Amino acid sequence: MNIQTTQEPSLNLKNTYEIPSLPLPVDLESKAVLKKEKEARAALAELKGIALSVPNENILINTLSLQEAKDSSAVENIITTNDELYQSNAIEKQFASVAAKEVHQYAFALRNGFRKVKEKGLLTNNLIKAVQAELEGNGAGFRSQSGTTLKNAQTGAVVYTPPQSLRLIEGHMKNLEAFIHDDSLCDLDPLVKMAIIHHQFESIHPFFDGNGRTGRILNILYLVKQGLLDTPILYLSRYINQNKGEYYRLLQGVRDQNAWEEWILFILEGVRITSHQTIRLIQEIKRLMQKHKIKMRELKNIYSQDFLNLTFSHPYTKINHVEEALHVSRPTATKYLDALVEIKLMHKRKIGRDSYYINLDLMECLSRAHTL
Repeated sequence: MNIQTTQEPSLNLKNTYEIPSLPLPVDLESKAVLKKEKEARAALAELKGIALSVPNENILINTLSLQEAKDSSAVENIITTNDELYQSNAIEKQFASVAAKEVHQYAFALRNGFRKVKEKGLLTNNLIKAVQAELEGNGAGFRSQSGTTLKNAQTGAVVYTPPQSLRLIEGHMKNLEAFIHDDSLCDLDPLVKMAIIHHQFESIHPFFDGNGRTGRILNILYLVKQGLLDTPILYLSRYINQNKGEYYRLLQGVRDQNAWEEWILFILEGVRITSHQTIRLIQEIKRLMQKHKIKMRELKNIYSQDFLNLTFSHPYTKINHVEEALHVSRPTATKYLDALVEIKLMHKRKIGRDSYYINLDLMECLSRAHTL
């Protein structure tokens, strides 16, 4: 069941749900939750550790955050390809497609939010608004008009009506902000809290657009705030996208039947599976980097760790990327890249007026990441 957000001309109060104040007045850590919680925490800790073994964190931040953005956008049926993503230039605002532009906006919002959380250790409503503004390209803020409903995309039936007034939305978001920051309110494991935070945010549905993607960014930023991740690399959106029907069913199950345990177990299992998938992906990237390093060293006066890092940070490398990163002239940058083409570490492709040097090993690795 895909969910569509619609703006009705008149208020529709069907399928309402009384959003609870946090913390919840129930014990959520059943034996099943505690067991799954332990497994998810162990997997996440292993992911955090292996990420530290990569020589330059930008390799993971640039590459994996864009993949997370691609998968999160796919949940909302915004579909693009890796080719379109890496041909695009977000800095110069040149995009291969409208979908690629939206994915790059998501990745920018994620990375910018990550930097702010790392700098200040805070995850405030103002930051959440800033993330959504970067996603949507506007500063509309919280919904101020009534009429928003969530509908089944196939049948058109209203499945849920979120809070309608700005006063209610602001009140719920203020409560959510306090729950995020005040660990003395409850002693739940942070991963269980993340599951609650995500459900609460999606139920408040505070914006006209971008609630799903903002909520999925919020998951990662909360893990960073709690020190469970050092970089925004958890592929949780892939798990949600692969289990989209179940995700929406369980969201609504909490609203209809107070089925918190089933929802929390789903999210914890997602953290566990996603952590292991990302660990395997990072291990494969490290293996490929070592392979490329050995071959690059055969080229006299070409190899450097910075050059190697660059070819894995930008799978579609351009000559100006090398100029700027290595502080070399354009002819020298061209010579370096052409040398990698000669030993089959890069593939040169002319697209429009630009020449791209493609790390085919990395692109293949990213395209089959879900099978690793």
